[in-house]
Amino acid sequence: MPDFDDWRQGAACRDQDPELFFPLTEMGPGARQTARAKAVCARCPVRAECLEYALDHGLDHGIFGGTTETERRELRRVRTSRRAA
Repeated sequence: MPDFDDWRQGAACRDQDPELFFPLTEMGPGARQTARAKAVCARCPVRAECLEYALDHGLDHGIFGGTTETERRELRRVRTSRRAA
């Protein structure tokens, strides 16, 4: 997998306002902001690399790889339980 600086160059979010990817909440206005951020991620050619980076580095805040903090926590929980099995 390429290092962070390599894949980041192709990210769809590169020219977006970074604030878009850090909603204060997943409810109300934050839900609309989350949906807009995820729409950018949906068309991103390096979405998988971004998600892996977020999971590998424990990024707990913001939208990364098209996932919210809550979704990444669940992905980490599933990964951990699979490794334990």
